[in-house]
Amino acid sequence: MKKIFKIGGMHCESCAKIIEMELNDFVNSIKVNVSKGMAEIDFDERNISEGKIKEIISKAGYSIK
Repeated sequence: MKKIFKIGGMHCESCAKIIEMELNDFVNSIKVNVSKGMAEIDFDERNISEGKIKEIISKAGYSIK
C-alpha cells in the first residue's frame, strides 16, 4: 500500500534522512521530500500499521498532519 504522509518540522535533507533511517527496516520503500513536507511510503500492513509509522515519525521529532 502506498500512502503520502504530510510531515511538519523538517528543515533540511538531514531531517529526511532521519525519517528514512527510522522507517527503512519496516517499509518497502520511502521517499521524503523536504520542500513539499511529505513522505511517500510504500508499506505492507501485515508488517507495519499506518499508526505505527506515524508513531515512529513522531518519536523522531516530527509532526504528522
